[in-house]
Amino acid sequence: MKIEANSVEEYLNQVPEERKASFRKLYETVSQNLPPGFQDQLSYGMIGWSIPLETYPAGYHCTPNTPLPFINLASQKNFIALYHMGIYANPELLNWFVAEYPKYSPRKLDMGKSCIRFKKVEDIPFELIAELCQKITPEDWITLYEREFKKK
Repeated sequence: MKIEANSVEEYLNQVPEERKASFRKLYETVSQNLPPGFQDQLSYGMIGWSIPLETYPAGYHCTPNTPLPFINLASQKNFIALYHMGIYANPELLNWFVAEYPKYSPRKLDMGKSCIRFKKVEDIPFELIAELCQKITPEDWITLYEREFKKK
């Protein structure tokens, strides 16, 4: 399921009704807890938070001249997906998140390399996501990105 939207607000309004309140709460949780310097916009057909080109002119190496992505949020067919590049790039952060998750949710963690999937909206651990969002500043992300991903 792909949502066709021209703005973040339009995307939020098109999320299926049964997920809309939880999806908006997750969007607000991320927005309110990311350190200053990340910017939200539509990216890759999802809502995304990235470091703008004004801050990091080198941009994203996979798609030159685009902002450096950090977190994306999507309403998929069977779940809500939160993509967090910091978890993918930083094993210590991944280990922390995996250890903390059972303290906040009765559900088994459903996760890929950077994707956290929430099939039941009532089990989204908003407090844990808020804490996760506070752990990496834009400066931290640029340093981690350049060390782990950028072609040398």
